[in-house]
Amino acid sequence: MVSKFNLEIVTPDRKFFEEDVEMVIVRSTEGDIGILKNHTPLVTVLGIGKIKIQRDGDIKQAAIASGYMEVQKDKTTIITDAAEWPEDIDINRAEAAKKRAEDRLNKKDKNTNITRAEIALAKAINRISLVK
Repeated sequence: MVSKFNLEIVTPDRKFFEEDVEMVIVRSTEGDIGILKNHTPLVTVLGIGKIKIQRDGDIKQAAIASGYMEVQKDKTTIITDAAEWPEDIDINRAEAAKKRAEDRLNKKDKNTNITRAEIALAKAINRISLVK
C-alpha cells in the first residue's frame, strides 16, 4: 500500500482542495518539486505553473498562480493566489487575457507595467496549456 499524506491547497477565497494523496508535483521558482509522505520539511516559493496530484493511482492537474508551499512529514500546505481545475477554465477568457497581455507588451508604451503584463501572459499561457 502506498503511503499517503494530507494535501491542502488554499486560495484567498476558498479551500481549493484537501485530501490524502500519494504524491504532488508542483513548480517552485527553482523548478519542479515532487513531494511524497515523509519528505524533508521545507518552505518554498511557488511559480506560475501546474500542480499534479496523485491520488489512488490517478493523476489530476490544476493551474496555480504562484504562492508558497510548506511541507511537513504528514502534511503539505499550498497557499496560492489562484487555483483552477481544467474543467473550470473558460478557454475563451484565457485566450482573451493572453491577447491583452501580448498587446500590452508589444505596444512599447512607457506607461505599461512590463512585469505585470508578463505575469498576466504567463498565467494565461499556463491556463490555456492545461486545457489543451
